[in-house]
Amino acid sequence: MPKQKPIFEIYSYGIYSKWDRNSRDIPKILKITDKIPAELDIEFGYLLKIKRGKGIKLDFEIDHPPFKDESGKTAAPFRGEHYVNSNDWEFFLGDTIWEPVGDKTGKWTLTTTWKGKMVAQKTLYVVKN
Repeated sequence: MPKQKPIFEIYSYGIYSKWDRNSRDIPKILKITDKIPAELDIEFGYLLKIKRGKGIKLDFEIDHPPFKDESGKTAAPFRGEHYVNSNDWEFFLGDTIWEPVGDKTGKWTLTTTWKGKMVAQKTLYVVKN
């Protein structure tokens, strides 16, 4: 019997509680919005729910406004991969605002792909207060 395809759903997006990257706990949604205030340490992104996905590999990208990295060059989009560990899985894709805050304003597009196909995408806008 062939394996059924996974099901992907963006469950929430916007502003979240601070994420402890060393914890298994996903941050909690504080406000559903696509407008993120440009404030130091604010956590934003989306929560993707995946059903029937045990063992699959997700690729992700966070395309952000142009800002400089530590070497003074324009930072490339953030890319990575994530392995799904169970058939009922939650995946948080997001970022936080760090100093200098001013160069983080603008359009942030978060994308998750599986086998080269986009399964989730959300554009969030970091805006000055």
